[in-house]
Amino acid sequence: MSSADTTAADEADLVERLSRTESRLEETRARVEEFGQEDIEQLADAYRSFVGLLDRYEDQVVGDAGDVKTNVEFQSQVAEVMSDIPSDTLLYETFVECTEYLKQKWFNESDFEHVRSQLEPVGDIVARLDAYQETHRAYRKVRSDVRTEIRSIGEQIQELERLVELDEADLDAPTDRLREPIERYNSAATRAFREFVENEPARAVLAVLDRLEVYPLVPFESPHPELTTYLDGEPPGEMPIPKLLEYAGYSRSKLTHYVDDPDRFVHVVGGRKTFLSGLDAEPLRIGWPPPSATALEWRCRELTAALNRIDRGAVEPLRAVAALPRETAYERLHDSAVAREQLTAAERERLRTSDVAATLADLRARRQRLRDALTDSRDPP
Repeated sequence: MSSADTTAADEADLVERLSRTESRLEETRARVEEFGQEDIEQLADAYRSFVGLLDRYEDQVVGDAGDVKTNVEFQSQVAEVMSDIPSDTLLYETFVECTEYLKQKWFNESDFEHVRSQLEPVGDIVARLDAYQETHRAYRKVRSDVRTEIRSIGEQIQELERLVELDEADLDAPTDRLREPIERYNSAATRAFREFVENEPARAVLAVLDRLEVYPLVPFESPHPELTTYLDGEPPGEMPIPKLLEYAGYSRSKLTHYVDDPDRFVHVVGGRKTFLSGLDAEPLRIGWPPPSATALEWRCRELTAALNRIDRGAVEPLRAVAALPRETAYERLHDSAVAREQLTAAERERLRTSDVAATLADLRARRQRLRDALTDSRDPP
C-alpha cells in the first residue's frame, strides 16, 4: 500500500471513529440522563467509599483472621461512611440495609458476598457514569486526532504547493544579476562594521547599537544597561572594544595600572565579554536567496538608517541593491534563486515522476472531508 493509500485509509478510519464514538457518547449520555448525572455522581461517591471499605477490611475480619478489635474498627468505619452518604442519594435504602447487615460480631465470606450482591444494582448505575466518562474521553481524543490529521494534511499540501511553486521557477535565469550587487554590499557592510567596532570608542559603538533597537529588520542585540552606563561614565569607555577585551583578559593586579576600579571593570566588562567579542555584521548582511521585493524594500530602508550611523560609505552599494526590484526582473530572478537553493534533486525527481496536481487535489479533498466531519459532529459537553 502506498503512503497516499495509507493516508486515505487513515482519513476514512478517523471519520468512521468520530461517527461511531459520537453515537456511543449519545447512547451512554442518555443512559446517564435516565437518573441524572449529578445524582449518579453522588451515588458513585457513596458506592466507591462503601466498596473500598469492604475491599480494605474483608481479609482482616473474615473467619480466623478477624478479632474483636478489628471487627469493631470495621463497623465503626462502615458507620462513618454511612453518615457521610446524603439521605437523598439514589438507592439510599440499599446502603442502609448493607450497614444494618454488617452489624455482626463475626464475619465469613458469605457475609461479604451477600453485601456485594446487594450493591450490584448500585454498581450497575455507577457503571453507566463510568461508561459515559470513558466514552467522553474517547470522543475528545478522536476529535483531537481529527484536528491533528487536518494539520498534517495541511502541511503536506503546503509542502507540495511549495514544490510546485519552485518547479515553476526559471532555473536558467541569470541570478548573478542579484547575487553580485548583494555580495558587494555585504562585503562593504562587513568591512564598515568591523572598522567601526575596532576604531570607535566603545561607548559610541554601544550607543549606536542601543539606538538601532528601533529597527527590527536590523536585529542587533541591545547592550546590557549596566555596561552602557559604565562605559558612558568611565574612562574605559573611550577605548575601542578590542582594547577593552584585551584588558578584560588581564589579572586584577595588572589592571590596577590601567583602570581606576579593577573590580568593577572585571564585573561589568569581563562579565560581558561574550557579548563584546561576538559583535558581528551579520544583522547588516542580506542573505541568499534574497527576500521578496517588498521585504527587500523595507529591509534596505532600515539598513540605510543603520549604516548612516556606522559608515555612510556602505550606503552606496546598498542603494544598488535597493534598486534591483526596479531595474531587474526581480521576481523571476528571486524565484530562480530560491528554487536553486531549496529544491533538492530528490524533490525534482518527485516532481518529474509524480502527478502532483492529482495528489494535491486528493489531499485537499481529504482535508475537507475531515473538516466537514468535525463541523457536523457535536462539541463535547
